[in-house]
Amino acid sequence: MRTANLSGRLVIITDDDTAVDVEQASDGRFSPDPQRVYEDWAAFRDWAADADLPAGRAFAASDLGAPAPAPRQVLAVGLNYRAHADESGFAIPDTLPPVFTKYVSSITGPVTEVTLPAEGHTDWEVELVAVIGESAHRVAESDAWSHIAGLTVGQDISERITQLTGPAPQFGLGKSFPGFTPMGPYLVTPDALADRDDLELGCSINGEEVQKGRTGELIFSVPALVSRLSTVLPLLPGDVIFTGTPAGVGMGRTPQRWLAAGDVLVSHVRGIGELRQTFRA
Repeated sequence: MRTANLSGRLVIITDDDTAVDVEQASDGRFSPDPQRVYEDWAAFRDWAADADLPAGRAFAASDLGAPAPAPRQVLAVGLNYRAHADESGFAIPDTLPPVFTKYVSSITGPVTEVTLPAEGHTDWEVELVAVIGESAHRVAESDAWSHIAGLTVGQDISERITQLTGPAPQFGLGKSFPGFTPMGPYLVTPDALADRDDLELGCSINGEEVQKGRTGELIFSVPALVSRLSTVLPLLPGDVIFTGTPAGVGMGRTPQRWLAAGDVLVSHVRGIGELRQTFRA
């Protein structure tokens, strides 16, 4: 199943890529609010599996918002691909990867324009994103997939000067300028993917491929992350986990490379869809 946030309303995306409004199709049983569905995810999933859906309507990708537009927690994982840890100059984590937050005000949908901060060192990081569908606290790795509503595409856009300048890094602030957390286009349930544990992801700038990897290369897999994070704090329905980025970021290049005005960044996870960000001065 694929769901989406279409102009602020929860929709199901049909096999012919049209949108069915959930509140209307369910006769008001489920809210139109895309975030609220995660509080009742099991019931929604069961209803959708048997629902006789009406014909959907066409839509533009630019009208889509983030599948989880207002999570209570956004947890982002660093150094979760070996090659990215190497290019960043850090040791490979062995028990728990570095974890930081991206602030909710930076979340946007899949097709956006992003204003570049004046600091000037804005970088890209394509990521697979997991959205929690059932509260998870101290769950076993073997049970973790049952707590995940679905997967989507994310970009952990990062302003490196803000992130790294000062007596201690400012990861949260450097990664939370307006528009720095695009997600979408759809939330795809794990059962709808051919191999939920090994998905191709990558991104390009103006048509030039700059990142490519597979989630099978994650040091800590999606269920491992859910399990380990949930030993520290409860994961709540609708929470978002950015699972890490493969090698190829601008900071790790020689010479380093940064996004510039006019650049178009296209990010994808095969089987889920793509994001498209255009950058402005």
